[in-house]
Amino acid sequence: MKYNLKHISFIMDGNGRWAKKRGLPRTAGHSAGVEKAKEVILTVKDFGIPYVSLYTFSKENWKRSESEISFLMNLIITHFKNEFNFYIKNKIKIVHIGDRSGISKEVMKTIDHVVEETKNFISPTVLLAFNYSGKYDIIQGINRIIKDKINEIDELEFSDYLLTKDYPDPDLIIRTSGEFRISNYFLWQSAYSEYYITDKFWPDLTKEDIINILNNFEKRDRRYGEIKEK
Repeated sequence: MKYNLKHISFIMDGNGRWAKKRGLPRTAGHSAGVEKAKEVILTVKDFGIPYVSLYTFSKENWKRSESEISFLMNLIITHFKNEFNFYIKNKIKIVHIGDRSGISKEVMKTIDHVVEETKNFISPTVLLAFNYSGKYDIIQGINRIIKDKINEIDELEFSDYLLTKDYPDPDLIIRTSGEFRISNYFLWQSAYSEYYITDKFWPDLTKEDIINILNNFEKRDRRYGEIKEK
C-alpha cells in the first residue's frame, strides 16, 4: 500500500526503559534499538516513503554518563562497519544532519564513509539526526545568514539555511515510549507536522504498529490553517 506522505520521522525513545523492564543493562536497549532502526527503514522502503529521519543522538544526550556515551559512540561505529552491506544491498541513502563538532574523528569518519558510499541512492533517504537539536539548527542557520551579510529574509529563504534544506519537512513524527514532548527536535521543520505518540518502547515497535499509525495519519485532515468547505 502507498501512503500519502513524503517524510516520516521517528523520535526513538525508550531503549533504556525497555532494557530495565527485562533486567538488562541500558546498553542492551541501545543495541536492540539499532536493530529496530534497520527493520523500520525496510518497512518505510516497502511502503515507498522516500524520506525517513531518525533522532538518534541529541546535543542534550552528552549529559548522560561517560560510560553510556562511550558505548553509544562505539555502537554507531560498529553498526555502520558491520551493517555496511545492508545499506548497499538495499540501496539506502544515509545523510547526516547535526553538529559535526564535538564528535570524535573516528565516529565522524565512519559516518562520512557510509554517507559517501550511499550518496547515489535515492529512496529511502535516511536523515540521521546525530548530535542534532532544533535550537542548534536554527542558530547555525542564523549565523550563516549573518556571515552572508543578509539583513532581511523570509521563511522560505530561511529554510534554505537549515540542515534539512534539501529535504521536505516531516509529514508525520512518531514518538515512542509515551512521552508528550518534542525534545528539541525539528523545531522549525515540524510547524505543520502531524504527531503520533505510542506507549511502546522503540525496540518493541512493529511493522503492524507502523501500518496502524500510517492508517491513522491518512484519516487526518491537514488544513494548514485553512478552513475547507465540505
